[in-house]
Amino acid sequence: MLSATPGRPTPGPYRSLFADRTFRRLLPVFALSDLGDGMTVVAVAWLAFTLGPDGGQGTLAGVAVASYVLPGALGALVLGRWMRRLPARRLLVTDSALRAVLLGAVPLTHMAGLLTPAVYVGLLGASSLLHAWGKAGKHALFAPLLPDDQRLAANSVLSTSLWSATIAGPALAGLLVGAVSPAWIIGMDAVTFAVLALQTARTTLPRSPAPPVTGGAQRGLSILRRQPELLGLLLVTWVFNLAFGPVEVALPLFVSGNLGAGAGLLGAYWAAFGIGAVIGALALGAAGRLPLWPAMLGIIAGHGIGMLPFALTDTALPSLIGFAFAGLVYGPYSALSFTLIQDRAPADSLTTVLAARSAVLLTASPLGAALGGFLLDRSSAPAVLVGCGVLMCLTVPTSIVVLKVYR
Repeated sequence: MLSATPGRPTPGPYRSLFADRTFRRLLPVFALSDLGDGMTVVAVAWLAFTLGPDGGQGTLAGVAVASYVLPGALGALVLGRWMRRLPARRLLVTDSALRAVLLGAVPLTHMAGLLTPAVYVGLLGASSLLHAWGKAGKHALFAPLLPDDQRLAANSVLSTSLWSATIAGPALAGLLVGAVSPAWIIGMDAVTFAVLALQTARTTLPRSPAPPVTGGAQRGLSILRRQPELLGLLLVTWVFNLAFGPVEVALPLFVSGNLGAGAGLLGAYWAAFGIGAVIGALALGAAGRLPLWPAMLGIIAGHGIGMLPFALTDTALPSLIGFAFAGLVYGPYSALSFTLIQDRAPADSLTTVLAARSAVLLTASPLGAALGGFLLDRSSAPAVLVGCGVLMCLTVPTSIVVLKVYR
């Protein structure tokens, strides 16, 4: 699928995509915000470890990771009456501005000596309240502006930006933790959201017919229920995210406790995962469509297999390689699922369907993180990480049964 123009080997779908002026203008600020969130993968849990009481650091880390995303599910369901009336751009700006203000309060309260565990969890939770709508706005922004054959490439580029940030963000945070408090790293994330809000608000989007308002996240859920393929995908993805949730909590303890290393190695693990994911996401965008369900189930099984080397604790190398492999197979997952929804959901309900999807999925990873924190105080980090991989592998035969029921 490479372009035939001599001397320009850029894949054809990507070349036509970057010819769109709006996409070129917004992608850098999307990438900057992704980088900020990549740094918080390390900073949120690491700050919780410094604030938590002796013997309860794992639990606080799990609660902190959960609070950073879980209230977004509540916001998607409860605030739909107001948020569904906003266009995609306004949704993205509103969410980004809220996160900029509240995440920016973390380093300020820390500097003032007021950052208790309760205040920390409260600020993280409030900052995520509109995030399901913000994510819906981000992925709905380009849907009416791009032809159908460019949507997969656009979603692949957005996924690649996210995974590139998973390479650079944790690695950068790992270096900065040695020099500054993790609270200031969260403050840097706040700055990236402020830039995203300002640039998105300033960007003039091409005029497109405004779709009628057709309901909130509840209507999005009803649409998903009437689409067996989308509903099956939602259920399978929820279990997959649940299985991955404990990793964000267990991996820091695996690095610090079992390997006796610091935040730099933690950043290296996430960088290895991100490198694999970037390669996988870019390969999908260049290759074109894959058979959906075999690809999805293969991704889940491959990810689970990549987690099994965490059973080896004498050296970091086996688990680093396994985590990189897990990222490689996971890279195409988001682009495949978003493209399917954009293709199958009614155009006038795309943001509500995406918000409903986010509302459901946002409960999975935080629940897994909270469960992982609970288990870490009663078990070991290698056991939790390997258990995540086993659960992912077991998800595949269960998913086959689910698909037979919903098809």
